[in-house]
Amino acid sequence: MEGQSRNSLLCPKCARLVSIDEERCPYCGLAHPGSRWKNISFGRGLFASNRIVTNIIALNVGMFLLSILIRPGSIALSANPLHFLSPSSQSLILLGATGTIPIARFHMWWSLLSANYLHGGILHIFFNMMALWQIGPLVVQEFGAYRMFSIYTLSGIAGFLLSYLVGVPLTLGASAAVCGLIGATLYFGKSRGGQYGQMVYQQVIGWVIAIFAFGFLVPGINNWAHGGGLACGVLAGYLLGYQERRGENLYDKLLGAICAAATLAVLFWSLLWSFLVLTH
Repeated sequence: MEGQSRNSLLCPKCARLVSIDEERCPYCGLAHPGSRWKNISFGRGLFASNRIVTNIIALNVGMFLLSILIRPGSIALSANPLHFLSPSSQSLILLGATGTIPIARFHMWWSLLSANYLHGGILHIFFNMMALWQIGPLVVQEFGAYRMFSIYTLSGIAGFLLSYLVGVPLTLGASAAVCGLIGATLYFGKSRGGQYGQMVYQQVIGWVIAIFAFGFLVPGINNWAHGGGLACGVLAGYLLGYQERRGENLYDKLLGAICAAATLAVLFWSLLWSFLVLTH
C-alpha cells in the first residue's frame, strides 16, 4: 500500500486516483496527469473541476458582503424584496460597477471586469448565483474548467463593453458572464448534434428566451449586457472548442490563468482604490 501511495496521485482534472507514470488518464484522457506543473497546488485548487463553480460563487458572495460593509450606514433595508440589503450606489461605484458614469467620468476601464462580481441586492445575487450553479457544471463538463473560466470572464467583459458603447450609465452583476456560459452551451449543443446535443440545445434555447423575455418585461434589466455576453459565449465556444473535439491544452490553461490573475488583480485594486477614496 505504501508503494502504491508513493506512485499514485489524484488526476488534476477529474480527481481520480491514477499512476504518476500514466501517459494519459484512463478516466478523463488528460495527457501526463503526473506532470509536476499540472499538479501545482494553486492551479489544482482554483481550477479543479469540482471546485471552480463554487470558487466563482464564493468570490461573488465575498464582494457582495464587502459592498455592504464598506458603507454599512447606507444599506437599503426596504420591505421591497427587490431592494432589500442593497449596497449604496457610491459603494458599488467605488468597488467597480461599470457604465458610462465610472468609465467616461473616472476612466475606470478595469470596471468592465470588476462589475461581474458586484450585485445590487440580495435577490440580484441569489438569482445570478442560482443560474451559475445550474449552467456552470455543464460548461465545466463539456469545455473543461480553464475554458469555462475564460468564457465566463471574457463574456462578462464583452457584455459590459457593449453596454458601455450603447450608453448604459451604471450596471453590474454576473448575468452577462452567465449568459456567456449559456451561449457557449448553446453552441456546443448545436455543434455536437445527436440526441444529447439536441437535448442540450433545446433546454438552453428555452433559457435564452426566458432571459430576454424577463429582461423586456422587467424594468432595469440590462439586455445589452446579456446580449453581448451571450454572443461572446457563442464565439468563445467556437474558437476554444469543447472536450469531445480536443482536451484542454497548455494554451487553454494559460488563457484561464491570465483571466484568473487579471480578475484577482482587478478586485484587489478595486478594494484598494475604494479604501484610498474613503480615507482621503
